[in-house]
Amino acid sequence: MLEIEVVATDAYTLCRPVGELDAYTVNDFREALGEVAGVTHLLIDLSNVPFMDSAGLGALIGGIRRTRESGGEVAVACGRPTLTRLLHTTGFDRIVPVEETVEKAVAVLADGPTG
Repeated sequence: MLEIEVVATDAYTLCRPVGELDAYTVNDFREALGEVAGVTHLLIDLSNVPFMDSAGLGALIGGIRRTRESGGEVAVACGRPTLTRLLHTTGFDRIVPVEETVEKAVAVLADGPTG
């Protein structure tokens, strides 16, 4: 089961999935990312995702693409070593900043576009 928390602050919108991101739960995540695609600053916190498969990674990339197409900036927070390793191995961290904590990801968003 996957729960998705979405919190809007003055500075950014936080999307925090809680649970496994896989082929069985990915539709809920994809929907949630679609609903926030128009925000200026999106922070995706993967700290409570113990497992993500290729379907989850695909939904994550698609959500980031939609947000950027709308003119928004995205950062990812992930303190889980196995998930961070997956993001680095797949080259995901070359398309979007991946930080260890929400606080560091917020700081990256505040710094503006990364080119």
